[in-house]
Amino acid sequence: MHLEQFNSASRPQAADTLRPCLDIPRWIDELADARPYPTVAALLEAGRRAANPFTPAEIEAALAHHPRIGERSPGNSTEARLSQSEQAGLGEADADVAEALAAGNRAYEEKFGQVFLIRAAGRSRGEILAALNTRLAHTPEQEQAIIGQQLREIAVLRLEGLIGQ
Repeated sequence: MHLEQFNSASRPQAADTLRPCLDIPRWIDELADARPYPTVAALLEAGRRAANPFTPAEIEAALAHHPRIGERSPGNSTEARLSQSEQAGLGEADADVAEALAAGNRAYEEKFGQVFLIRAAGRSRGEILAALNTRLAHTPEQEQAIIGQQLREIAVLRLEGLIGQ
């Protein structure tokens, strides 16, 4: 979709365009209500700032849409296709890295009660594993802030891929 189309779309259409990027209603509402945007850069900057910070309930709801690192998002929705594309960039993992990621995911979920989330785009499996190991030492409060930032980074990357000049 071009920026001009997004700017002129009905409110429900604009919200539907934004939802696969980040299904947090407050974020969607802020971006949809601030239209029109003069440039894609202005829209992306708004996406970086909107609904900041996310509440724990918003983070929990948004995490329900994200698969584990290394797992394929099911379905053929726009959100699933975006997630599949993001994780496809990771390439094939060797057995040791795949096993370490699976063990790290399990440890993270046991400690924090939620899926480990990280912006996969632009990162190698080794970088993701290193971040996972570092984040296992965090407190739940530290993780909430990091997850909020990761959700925001993923949302802005998705938005950038969906809206063009």
